[in-house]
Amino acid sequence: MTSVRHFLTTLDWSRDELQQLIDEAGRLRSDPIRDDLRGKSIALMFLNPSLRTRSSFEIGAYQLGAHAVVLEPGKAAWGIEFEPGVVMDGEAEEHICEVAGVLSRYCDAIALRAFPLFQDWSQDRQDRVIRALAEHASVPVINMETIVHPCQELAMMRTLQDHLGPPEGTRFGKKFVLTWTWHPKPLNTAVANSALMAATQFGLDTTLLIPDDAYRLDPQFMEAAQRYAEATGADFEVTSDIESAYAGAHFVYAKSWGALPMYGQPDEEAKLRAPFRHFRVDEAKMAMTQRARFSHCLPLRRNIKATDGVMDADYCVAIDEAENRLHVQKALMLKLMNP
Repeated sequence: MTSVRHFLTTLDWSRDELQQLIDEAGRLRSDPIRDDLRGKSIALMFLNPSLRTRSSFEIGAYQLGAHAVVLEPGKAAWGIEFEPGVVMDGEAEEHICEVAGVLSRYCDAIALRAFPLFQDWSQDRQDRVIRALAEHASVPVINMETIVHPCQELAMMRTLQDHLGPPEGTRFGKKFVLTWTWHPKPLNTAVANSALMAATQFGLDTTLLIPDDAYRLDPQFMEAAQRYAEATGADFEVTSDIESAYAGAHFVYAKSWGALPMYGQPDEEAKLRAPFRHFRVDEAKMAMTQRARFSHCLPLRRNIKATDGVMDADYCVAIDEAENRLHVQKALMLKLMNP
């Protein structure tokens, strides 16, 4: 099979390569309508709901002259089996081997959103669904969120550089806080994993604020963050102290996620989560910072993850980040579909 470049995780991409995409996104924001991908197409496969991801990819492809076809396996498309060697006597009608083969003949790229199943983290942490697609596809595969969200990483970093300026050296010289927030149910760790990797890879002094050690992220991402911090000379710490985390911060990023030791046990995890509603981002916490910007990947439950006052403040750049999803994904499609 022809070797192709995929965008499954930023662990496979260098900081320089990611910065090139971020820089190109800035140029595309100023010059949005292009003809570079005329006659090309991308298949967008959604196993889970989407607002920003679907809209930004569809519109981005259109603005570059390409066509996007949206597929929802199990709804308006046949259900797909992703595991090898399975006797397919269940709900799935076709295997990823054939799906990837057919779409590779039709399209110039395939993008997939496939959340983990929240049953067995030892299985979900391997990201087997999108890796099965990449294994059998002969065109580039783009991750639209699985156990990581690399497109959100690019948008976050484009937004951060818009407001704090580009890094002047290996170490960024700014403090980035990734704070856990309470939520009515345990959520995917994907955005938290990606935000942590992006911040440390780009040399930000990074603080991971969590209410309990159970909310540490998977070792593969914690260890990557530590390696990136050591390589850039940046600080990386994990703390449960709210005041010290916010003190002197330049950028605050909020996300809810479930405790991995209780993965697949929502009732037990809810008991652990219950006392920590005070981790919500509010005006008092933001006042501790160095006039920090605040952002979130969205969707966000107001007055649960962050207060109205924070979301409506001039320092909230969540809508900027959502817009930048469009620009960074266009840069990515140009890179992969028209190298």
